[in-house]
Amino acid sequence: MTDPAALDALLRLCPPPADPPPAPDWAAAEKRLGTGLPEDYKRLVEAYGDGLFDETIWLLSPEATADLSNLHEQRTERDGVLESLWLMDEEKPDGLLEEGAYVIPWAFEEGSGAFLYWLVRPGQHPDAWTLLFNEGRGPLWEPHAMRCVDFVLAVLTGTAETAYFGRLYEILKPTAHRFETTAQVIGAPGR
Repeated sequence: MTDPAALDALLRLCPPPADPPPAPDWAAAEKRLGTGLPEDYKRLVEAYGDGLFDETIWLLSPEATADLSNLHEQRTERDGVLESLWLMDEEKPDGLLEEGAYVIPWAFEEGSGAFLYWLVRPGQHPDAWTLLFNEGRGPLWEPHAMRCVDFVLAVLTGTAETAYFGRLYEILKPTAHRFETTAQVIGAPGR
């Protein structure tokens, strides 16, 4: 279930694009994924589209035209990467030891290789999925019992209880927050 107050707070803190892209075809996206998606993620993508919060969190969307921010393309890539790591005996996080459990990426951190996933468990409604942060270049998997919107809001306000993003925002300390669409970032000079 979407918490309208959290989304409203995020929209006030970090204004969305004045002309967001059309809402994705959620039925087609969910069919392709083989599962439903959390409602708050859908509202987040409908408000912002795919792109970058505060030069830190890339939000993925199922209809993004760039592979970089396309939910389906990143899922395929991450599935391959994680499978390779687990074949080399890297430990899976506890939740993935459950039969039938898997992860779907919904965002990643700019520059570090760190990803934010949903932990999908058999029979569990998408709105109840746990978020998992994986540092990308190491074994850290942090579980977060919160929704996507709540997590992004906590990161942007510096209140996220996470080993990674807490340190990042202590360094950055942004005074104003911004969201850039993937098209704005890819087309930006020096990127």
